[in-house]
Amino acid sequence: MAIFKHLRVSGSVSARGDGKLPAGDPDPPPAADTAHGPPVTGEPGSTKAWTWRGDFGASLVVVLIAVPLSLGIAVASGAPLVAGLISAVVGGIVGGLIGGSAVQVSGPAAGLTVIVAGLVQSYGWATTCAIVAAAGVVQLLLGLFRVARAALAVSPAVIHGMLAGVGVVIALSQLHIVLGGTPQSSALDNLRELPEQLARNHNHAVAVGLLTLVVLIAWPRLSRHVRVVPAPLAAIAAGTGIAVAFGWDITRVDLPDDPIGALVTPQWPDAGWSSIAGAVVAVALVASVESLLCAVAVDRLHDGTRVNLDRELTGQGAANLTAGLLGGLPIAGVIVRSTANAKAGARSRRSTVMHGVWVLVLALAAAPAIELIPLSALAALLVVIGIQMVNLAHMRGVHRHGELPVYLLTMAGVVALGLFEGVLIGLGCALLLTIRRLARISVKVTPQLDAPVQVTVDGSLTFLSVPALTRALTAVPAKAVVELSLNIDFMDHAGVTSIDDWRTGYERAGGTVRIDEVREQWFAPGRSGLPRPVRRTPPVRDRAAWHPLAATLSGRRQLEEGTEEYQSKVAPLVRPLLSELAHGQRPTHLFITCADSRLVPNMITSSGPGDLFTVRNVGNLVPRHDEADPNDSTIAAIEYALAVLPIKTITVCGHSACGAMDALLTPERAGNMPYLSGWLRHGSHSLDRLPSRPAGPGRLDLLGRENVLQQLDNLRTHPAVAAREAAGELELCGGYFDIAEGRLHILSPAAPVTV
Repeated sequence: MAIFKHLRVSGSVSARGDGKLPAGDPDPPPAADTAHGPPVTGEPGSTKAWTWRGDFGASLVVVLIAVPLSLGIAVASGAPLVAGLISAVVGGIVGGLIGGSAVQVSGPAAGLTVIVAGLVQSYGWATTCAIVAAAGVVQLLLGLFRVARAALAVSPAVIHGMLAGVGVVIALSQLHIVLGGTPQSSALDNLRELPEQLARNHNHAVAVGLLTLVVLIAWPRLSRHVRVVPAPLAAIAAGTGIAVAFGWDITRVDLPDDPIGALVTPQWPDAGWSSIAGAVVAVALVASVESLLCAVAVDRLHDGTRVNLDRELTGQGAANLTAGLLGGLPIAGVIVRSTANAKAGARSRRSTVMHGVWVLVLALAAAPAIELIPLSALAALLVVIGIQMVNLAHMRGVHRHGELPVYLLTMAGVVALGLFEGVLIGLGCALLLTIRRLARISVKVTPQLDAPVQVTVDGSLTFLSVPALTRALTAVPAKAVVELSLNIDFMDHAGVTSIDDWRTGYERAGGTVRIDEVREQWFAPGRSGLPRPVRRTPPVRDRAAWHPLAATLSGRRQLEEGTEEYQSKVAPLVRPLLSELAHGQRPTHLFITCADSRLVPNMITSSGPGDLFTVRNVGNLVPRHDEADPNDSTIAAIEYALAVLPIKTITVCGHSACGAMDALLTPERAGNMPYLSGWLRHGSHSLDRLPSRPAGPGRLDLLGRENVLQQLDNLRTHPAVAAREAAGELELCGGYFDIAEGRLHILSPAAPVTV
């Protein structure tokens, strides 16, 4: 129940967040300019709260994760090891400077490993670099044409299933290296060879790989002081340390002596342009979708500027173009590095750029230390990364939306057949599920004694669902009065025709059909040939009931029409709640307000049955304890609420243009109404609160506000109220509803008075 019981300051109720910042953030982040892209946090004009210290510390954390991951992905891709470092540098510097995300970190991504490995085997490394550069150009064009959000239209179940399948492929292939063997050409071959690989004798490389696995698995379970060191760095350091300590002769990282001279020049193939074009599109689309999904996910981890997806796609394109020209792996946003960056305190893209600089420094200055890393340790790291790509949280999410088959079939297709085949299978499954949902419709026929037969149709009424509809309508009793409620979000020509034909046949057989379109008018415009549905928000009859000038019904007829509409539309929705409340009410809020017809307490407080114990009278007045009549219903209601109900809050709510307040200002208007004049004497103290000044157009509303505060004082004159408030068991609130604005204001309560 969205009521204002805990608000204590003057203001208005509005639907917005609290705007609070995390602890340690003294100033709010700069506002995002969604039209031209978000401002770069930390640049001139941005808030001073985002200091260099957080970005600098986060960049050091990310680089410790990025170096081993980049090397491992290069190994799994069959690319030169230096290619992984090149892409880490380019992804950090170029992607960070041009991209549209404040904290996303780009670099070589595990999700592209299967594609790159296939390209290297088919075309060689130089051609693969050319494909990466061309994919960057495609991404640049997509970003410039502002189509980034279109990539998010692909079902997340397909994307996550694809990444899970890639993770399984990576884990199976790299597990062979950990066990001292050689990976096979396909995931199924790797799976078949695994038992034999486990049974073979192993060498020192196996010990290094297993130690790395153990550290990676156990690291998250250690104390938080130890976990300051990233798990990948700790695992690689442990594997490298034991290999160096015992002097084991195992295969290690081999970097070129001259990194600059080792840069590969992209080479375009002489033939096979169609397959090359397909590879370019594949790299561009997979890298783009993975980067955009990562950017959206990382946006939830920080309070800085929001991501500009088109600018982020442009930055990814520039990074891939640069990486391809320099001989690097394809680049995408990486969730592991981006999450670490955000959690380490990054507030702007400076962290991403600095991480790229640190990778470059390490590659040039610490190459001998990097070359001590055993390849089996990097393979163990990739095994864990591959397993983590089969994300249980994603599986639970798609399962809740009924799309787990899409996820599982995509994953199985990628593992068994290949990346493209798996994605096509997933897209096909998603399409079939969508068609199935369009064909699904709910038709409920409820015969009633001495009342019309209720037929309710929910869902989308297309040609796919017409058979189910016609089958259900055959259960309608013959020659009866039928109320057909269409709660339809879409209806095509087949749906319109099927209902029209059934109604015509039913009425010719002696029955009567009344059709009510609850949500939007699809049937009536469809019969008359109108091209678009008529949206009903709210329905015409509801507007007539709310607005007296538009009313076409009155008296008993209006009551009957409204009751029928309630029974058909509202009662089925609230019946479960009302059945729970049938044994007694337990409201915690007493709401005292005016009897004015324009003020609807449950509507303006977004509350429902059982939430408010409401007292309404002329002028929302509360008689003082020493002036109360023993027969007064308002005092009786207050007494009952405090003695029987678990009331924690009492609200007095007035409103603008109040007739009772007008009668207080001009008593002659109530001169011929003795009962009203006698009741309004309880508002005399409110008149005393008005400042002595000439009457004006705002004097009536000022009296209405002062009257609310005075009635809070009147409440405190009652011993039961005063005692409960003094004990902290009861809270008094004041509200004022501005009818013209449709806005509820919270008034500061008057200071407690001595009883």
